[in-house]
Amino acid sequence: METSDRKQMEGLLYATLANCRTEEDFAALFADLCTYQEVEQMAQRAAAAKLLAEGKTYAEIIAATDISSATLSRVSRALHHGSGGYERFLPKE
Repeated sequence: METSDRKQMEGLLYATLANCRTEEDFAALFADLCTYQEVEQMAQRAAAAKLLAEGKTYAEIIAATDISSATLSRVSRALHHGSGGYERFLPKE
């Protein structure tokens, strides 16, 4: 697939996500767009990022989320050295 085609499809995905306004909107879209396992994995990553930001240990996070240590390491790297998405969009509670 050419880069321009991929970018156009990604743009469509991002525009589609931007049209969601409520949690129910996102749930409906993700139910159609992703498998149950893909949604579960994204949810694990978001939860792990939140727990990392709160200062929890890897052991505590793995116990709470059942995420693999390899995926947790990737989430940690993204949280600390990524594009800032987790920091900007995780709920601040």
